[in-house]
Order: sequence, then C-alpha cells, then structure tokens
Amino acid sequence: MKTKPNHVPISAKKFLKKRKILANLVATNSNNLRAIAAEILLKMHQGQSLSALLPAYQSHLKTKDHALLQELTFGVARTMPRLDKILSLLINKPLKGKFKIVHCLLQVGLYQLLYTRVPEFAAVDEVVTATKVLNVEAMRSLVNAVLRKFLREKMDILAKVDQHWHSLHPDWLINLLKPEYPNWREIIDANNQKPPMWLRVNAKRHRDDYQQLLQTQGIATVIGKHSQALRLLDACAVSQLPYFNEGAVSVQDLHAQWAGNLLAPQNSELILDACAAPGGKTTHILELAPEAQVVALDIEENRLNRVRENLARLGQSATIICADASQPQKWWHGGVQFDRILLDAPCSATGVIRRHPDIKWLRQPEDIPLLVALQAQILDALWELLKPQGVLVYATCSLLPQENRLQIADFLHRHPDAVLMTLPFSENFSENTGVNTTIGKQFLPSNEGGDGFYYAKLCKKAVNH
Repeated sequence: MKTKPNHVPISAKKFLKKRKILANLVATNSNNLRAIAAEILLKMHQGQSLSALLPAYQSHLKTKDHALLQELTFGVARTMPRLDKILSLLINKPLKGKFKIVHCLLQVGLYQLLYTRVPEFAAVDEVVTATKVLNVEAMRSLVNAVLRKFLREKMDILAKVDQHWHSLHPDWLINLLKPEYPNWREIIDANNQKPPMWLRVNAKRHRDDYQQLLQTQGIATVIGKHSQALRLLDACAVSQLPYFNEGAVSVQDLHAQWAGNLLAPQNSELILDACAAPGGKTTHILELAPEAQVVALDIEENRLNRVRENLARLGQSATIICADASQPQKWWHGGVQFDRILLDAPCSATGVIRRHPDIKWLRQPEDIPLLVALQAQILDALWELLKPQGVLVYATCSLLPQENRLQIADFLHRHPDAVLMTLPFSENFSENTGVNTTIGKQFLPSNEGGDGFYYAKLCKKAVNH
C-alpha cells in the first residue's frame, strides 16, 4: 500500500505560468547591437529568459551579428556581479526605474571593455550612440563619462573590485552547494566558463569515421567517454558540420547523451519520452531502437516544434503530444502501459548554468520546493503508466540533492514496487566530474567535460498473483 506523498501537489501548467513571461519584442530600426543587448538585458532583469528572448531579436539581424549579440547578453549575465561592483564605484547613485536601461547599457559597455577584443574607442562610441537609439540621449554624457573614467582608472578600480574571490553566483545557491560538494569552488568556476560544444554522432555511423571527416574540414575534436560523443576544440555553426542536415550528427551535451543508453530501448517497445523538448533524447532513443514506438510529450507546443524539426532532420517518426505530464488521465487512455519511460524532469537547471547564465538570476530559492513538489507529482503519475518489469529513467540537469537523490529516496519510500537499479559507472568513470551516490549518479560540470546531470534508473516489480 502506498504511503501518501509528503509533498504539496502543484500543476505543471501553474508552475510554468508562474515562471514564464512572454517576450514583448520592441521592434528597433537600429543595428546598434549594444542598444539591442541592453534592451534584452532589461527584460532579463524583469524575469524573462535570454534563451527565449534572443531568437526573436536575432531574427531581425544579419546572421553575422547573431554571435556577438549572444556574447554580449550571455557575457553580462555570466559576470554581472563583477560589472555591478565596478559600476558602484563609478556612479554615486544607482540607475533605477526608467533609467534601468542605462544601467544595462553600461553593463554591456563594461563587458566589452573587459572581456572582448572590440577596440576601446569603438566599444565606447557604440555604447554612447546607443543612448539615442534607446531614447535616453539625456544620459549620453553620463554614459560617456563613466566608461572613460573606467578606462583611465581601470587598474585601481579592478584592484578594489577583485581583492576578494568572486563566485558570480547568488549566495542562496552557494549555500545549497557547499554542504553537498567539498569541491564546490570547482563547480562554481566551471559554471563561470563558456561551455564546450559536444556532438552525438548518429548511432548508425562510426564515431571515428566522422571524426576523420571533421578533420578533413579543419574541425578538430576529441572523443568523449560516451561511445557517440565528440567535443569540438572550437565551437562552430552547425552549418559547418558535414551532413548535419542529413542527421549524421546532433548537438548534445556529453552527460545528456547517457539518457538514451541508460534507458536501453528495444525495438517494438512502447516508450514514453516525458518532457521531451527539444528532442535530443527522443531522436537518440530512435537511433538505438529504430522500430520502437516512441511517444514524445511536452507541455509547451512551441518547444515541440523543435522536436518535430529534429525528428524530420534524422528521418524519424514519433507520436507527439502536447500535455501536462503530471496529469496523464487527460492525454493517455485505454489502459495501455509503457515498457520504458524517460523522465527528464523540470528542474532548477543548476547543472547547466554555463549554458544559461541567466539561470543564476532568474531562479529564486522559493522555486526549489515548488520544483521538488512538481517532480514528485510527475513521478507518481507516470509510474502508474509503467508496465510491471518496466523501466523508468529519471534525469535532471540539476546539482541539488533535493531534486535528485533525495527526490528518488522519497519516491522509493512511497512506492514499495519500485527497485533502484545499478548504473554502469565505476567510481573513476568521470575523472572526478561525477559522484556515485548510494542513489543514482550525479555528474558535475567541468571545463572540458559535460554539464551537471543526475540519473536514477528504476524497475517496477512484477505483480504477484
């Protein structure tokens, strides 16, 4: 008999609605990337995601400007506490309210001067010019004076700012990581780096052959511990990858690639990929078991479009459902159960901060218990859809034990018909980038490795008659 869950149920839709704020794109006739970057950062400060905002703005720009706009916005998000400390030494009174956009513009200016190769005179000139584009030309003199003062006093200012170690992370997050990880500073440092680009070579191809093909194109790579993984020494556009459009290769983080293998899909099985978008794991399942019947589920229709695109690129097919994973009674009928379920659960995303640096500022401590409750609700709901002797793989891109090993421990307590399965990783498997806990596997982010990921594999006991 199941014990009652010790969590407060919360609808997945309600949680997503709470955190999701649609971008209200303000059309600009200017190609001043600094003005556009400042506008995006202002929306980030208001709670919107950079990953959601960027594509809409980039669609109005020349392709050659896409990378710089991402560099400016992601770069500011990654280094924001240091930039703000510098500004506090340069400006007597914080820029708030209608002048918050000027604060964002100065963040962009400082980031350029500190972290890019843009010539100083050009960086300052573009930022000053952006005040007119943003309708804050009255602040032109202030912006010019602040940036030029920084250049004159750069050494003294940085000496004051950098006299103490900067985590570039909010205190609440550090306080959650410290008790769990003795090497928490290494994790923080890895989060602050630009992420490596990992490829998953199609299972129908040989990785070594594709690596040699890349080499002929002048693209250098190193192999990863996953049998299909290659890491690019220098990131490039997917258009430069040979036969990308034909499905020869996909972009997927090293540690994310283990989801498909741990699930171990078989041909003819009915498999659910819950929270499937953008489809990397769905396509991997079908690479490993081309004749499996795969259902790809996600709550956001626009994200399911990415699943459709990836399936089409790889020449695969799956049943796609837009629905709430926590309420299967609304989208799955007839009593048919799944052989295998992959649940890449909604989480804090604290393991992928280097890819999404705005997570540090968008995520709030009060979100964690809400996410934990939502994960438990989805786990309980999907467990009912799993056949006896079926397998469920639980995955998150989180580093927090509440969402990972403690979540699974609570699940095992609630479900006596669940058996924790051993994962095929040795203690030295990840070269100190992972932790074999008593419950599941916790991967940690590392500079040349994969992102922070957690896996647990569960089997449902057979029914006794």
